[in-house]
Amino acid sequence: MAVVRKSITFTEQQDAFVKSLIEQGFYTNDSEYIRDIIRKDQERRKRIVDLNDALIEGIESGPSDATIDSIWEEAINEYNAGK
Repeated sequence: MAVVRKSITFTEQQDAFVKSLIEQGFYTNDSEYIRDIIRKDQERRKRIVDLNDALIEGIESGPSDATIDSIWEEAINEYNAGK
């Protein structure tokens, strides 16, 4: 994978925070921390897109005859099957 070098600017407070995370052993350097933040943001945004797609699919599927109890039962069965 190609690597692109970037230059970013931190406030003194932000720099101290990142340095403290490195000193505590959470990250080995500033770049590792920034990459972790980007990965987490990408995952969060994907979950939002997936949720939005599911909501649209649900709205477009129209009304359901299912009851709350049957929906819960189906969800519990799916959960238990995934264990």
